[in-house]
Amino acid sequence: MEDTELSRLEVLQIRILDRIACLETFAQAQSEASSLEQTLTTLLRNSGVTTFRFRRVPADYYDRTLEERRDMLDAASIHHLCKSIVMVNTQAHESVKDCSDYKNSKFYLVIVQYTARLNADKVKQFVYSLNEGRIPKKRFNLRLAPEDEACKLTGYSHNAVTPVGMRTKIPIILSDAIMKLWPPFFWLGGGDVDLKLGLNAEEFAKVFEPFITDCS
Repeated sequence: MEDTELSRLEVLQIRILDRIACLETFAQAQSEASSLEQTLTTLLRNSGVTTFRFRRVPADYYDRTLEERRDMLDAASIHHLCKSIVMVNTQAHESVKDCSDYKNSKFYLVIVQYTARLNADKVKQFVYSLNEGRIPKKRFNLRLAPEDEACKLTGYSHNAVTPVGMRTKIPIILSDAIMKLWPPFFWLGGGDVDLKLGLNAEEFAKVFEPFITDCS
């Protein structure tokens, strides 16, 4: 009888300890998220951005429809939901290893709407045109960068990439369709999978100075 009671208490103790561990993990995650938001807020304000908003979303956000995501963010439409994609020029000359030359960079961060389909050929043609024929077209082939490489460059994981506070200063290409949105307030990753960032498109273009072109 005593052994049975002891076993029951041991099981109960394990459950309590597991619960405490879960709560500690959750508290740590919340603290880290708050710290990230504060860091990005400081970066945005220091760069001159005045209109922005953070919104935390449920863990199953990416399992939801675009309409549900729109409602979670209180976005104007599903067309205002955007994503940041790291692309790599796989045919760049061997001397091109980084992002020091924005017109002939090894990597680009392309921002497009979720409702649009990224057109890699249009991105390739645009980057080629930036060099006004000085570099052969065969030296341009823009493709999605491997996830681990994108994470290393930006400092952000998949579905969390944001143009703010990237580890590497990657040139940005912004879809011209985003500049035509009304109201001009769009949403994209906020540095954490469960954190989204809303920005004014006109202010974003002024402060971050992205290349703006049709890439979908």
